[in-house]
Amino acid sequence: MTLWTRAQQLPPECLQKVRMIYVDHFPIEVRHCLASWIESRIWTAEPEDQQRSFVNELVQEIQTNADLMLSPDMFVTKMKLLEAAKNFHMQYSHAPQELYAYMRRCLALEMEVIQNAMGTPYVAQPHTERKYSELITGLQTVRQKVNIAGEEIRSLQANIESLSLQYHECLKNKGHMNYLQQQTVTTERRDLVACLRGQIEDTERKLNALVAQITQSQMELVDHMKENITNLRQLQSQVLDDELIKWKREQQLSGNGVPMQSNLNTIQEWCELLADLIWTTRQQVNNVARINSKTIVELRQPHLAEMLDDMSKQVTGLLSTLVTSTFVIEKQPPQVMKTNTRFTATVRLLVGGQLNVYMTPPRVSVVIISEQQAQLLLKSDTQAGKGKQPVECGDILNNTGTMEYQPTSRQLSVSFRNMQLRKIKRAEKKGTESVMDEKLTLLFQSQFNVGGGELVFQVWTLSLPVVVIVHGNQEPHGWATVTWDNAFSPPGRVPFAVPDKVTWGQLAETLSLKFISATGGSLSEDNLRFLAEKIFRTSLPLNTMELNAMAVSWTQFCKDALPERNFTFWEWFYMVVKVTRDYLRTLWCDRLIMGFIQKKQAEDMLSKCPPGTFLLRFSDSELGGITIAWTGDGNEVFSLQPFTSRDLMLRSLADRVFDLTQLQFLYPNVPKDDVFSKYYTKPENEMLKNGYVKPVLVTTLPPYMSSSPAYAHSPDSHRNTPSVNSSCGTTILQL
Repeated sequence: MTLWTRAQQLPPECLQKVRMIYVDHFPIEVRHCLASWIESRIWTAEPEDQQRSFVNELVQEIQTNADLMLSPDMFVTKMKLLEAAKNFHMQYSHAPQELYAYMRRCLALEMEVIQNAMGTPYVAQPHTERKYSELITGLQTVRQKVNIAGEEIRSLQANIESLSLQYHECLKNKGHMNYLQQQTVTTERRDLVACLRGQIEDTERKLNALVAQITQSQMELVDHMKENITNLRQLQSQVLDDELIKWKREQQLSGNGVPMQSNLNTIQEWCELLADLIWTTRQQVNNVARINSKTIVELRQPHLAEMLDDMSKQVTGLLSTLVTSTFVIEKQPPQVMKTNTRFTATVRLLVGGQLNVYMTPPRVSVVIISEQQAQLLLKSDTQAGKGKQPVECGDILNNTGTMEYQPTSRQLSVSFRNMQLRKIKRAEKKGTESVMDEKLTLLFQSQFNVGGGELVFQVWTLSLPVVVIVHGNQEPHGWATVTWDNAFSPPGRVPFAVPDKVTWGQLAETLSLKFISATGGSLSEDNLRFLAEKIFRTSLPLNTMELNAMAVSWTQFCKDALPERNFTFWEWFYMVVKVTRDYLRTLWCDRLIMGFIQKKQAEDMLSKCPPGTFLLRFSDSELGGITIAWTGDGNEVFSLQPFTSRDLMLRSLADRVFDLTQLQFLYPNVPKDDVFSKYYTKPENEMLKNGYVKPVLVTTLPPYMSSSPAYAHSPDSHRNTPSVNSSCGTTILQL
């Protein structure tokens, strides 16, 4: 993501600060249109000898970008860019280092505003900037060649028109000469015939030369257009097969919490340039074919007509691929979808503005289909002919919409804001499969008219896999299916094939991303080793590389129950993430929760500490539970019955730590008030408006857990790891 892209995402007040940086010396239009080029050139300081050519290169880059602005709504921006290029040349051509330094200062100020607003440092991505620069350069090169081909077509047209005039004049002279030869021969007629013969011979020589020139021009023009089509195919492959596929993969990974780096607006810019060049090239090919078909019979070349027909099919195929591939789901529907619950989705055509598709507003329909239907759809699409309409496996309300065009953003899209899945038809289950293992997908379909109805494209696209649930208790397993699919689906797969086994290193990365995106805090290497021990249920190699290479299966991940438990590894992890996200986020981010540690290990650590030392860890036996373990007066270690979301909703964990006077030091020896006090709830001394006094819940231990040594032992003398129930009493303020 470029620095400028980050700047555009700022809140209005911060964005205004950025706008104030760019004045007449460095217009904001230049910053916007040349964002990637500017950042790639001056992100790191260049030697002074390289800075000398900076102004000339900047001016050339501005002019090149301005030349690409062909649409009427870009006219004002184009004029501002050309004016800026003129001013840069006049003011700084003698002092390029001064402009270079000035622009570096502007970017530094911009970065400072962004970092202050977002609280995170910005790290440039040279590969991304280089890729952007290479694509733009490639498109600009093809633009120049397409323009040259246009000049060659105009020249060819002029030569053919000249040839046609001379040819008909020659025929006229021949007819006149034949007429005179049939008349009575006189000296005057003989001289006139001789004059006409000379003119005819001279004209024929010129015609032969012009025919040779036209023939050569035609073949050179065809070669140039072939080269342009080849270059466009390569550039389109870069944009669609690399960048757009990369964006789609990032979109899928973002479902697991991976931040997206690619920008769909940037990809749209590339696609719009491609659409313009492909459409222009198609018109050029058809124009040359028309010229060839309308020229005089003697000049028509059948092999040229065949070549042009083949080229027309190729370039139309490129346009078809571009249109169908850029029909994308900008906002995916929820991947775990509950029946009778409202959900949203947005689809967008990246070339809709450039090709004026909005002139006939397209309608988009949405249906839900099974994995098998998705496979049949792809299979029929790759074969000749259109396959049958897929069979729906559910009923979606509000599933049609009309795409609308926004001139300011040049986006043609439609947002479905009130869809609802009313019912679902399940496929037959095999073996241990459950309904939460079943993956479905939403099929978005439409029809686009291009060139005023000259071309009609039937388009469709599939959403990421979705799991349909009917009850909230199915949600964890549904997210297991989605998380595994998002993380490990191979590129170009058959829907929705996914490996049954992956390495622990791959799964650990996925769990880390899932945890940090939900809670804001990362997992340490020790945390990940704890999770590995839980899923593998055996001793692990000390070497991290060996551990990361160990295979873990889908069954181990979310099918097999943990030892002596009635829940799986994923269910345990999912509920830990949920309780941390909802109630423990700040404590976790401040590293006040040790969390991922076994009960026995916690007891061993606390038994060596002074009485009153405690730590917080996630329960092994209670889903989404967190317990407090502490050292009693006799160095015996106690654990409170785990608190779950229901408990923490009533009173926060920090307040419960405050309530229990037995807890004095957070392991290893940090006074609890030093780190927890900022999270304590401040007491309310005011009476409520209705005249009542608000009660306060306070966590207490049972009487046998008094601080007296006589009671500092487990209520069950046979247990090595005593657990204690806490209770919430209600304290009333005395008036």
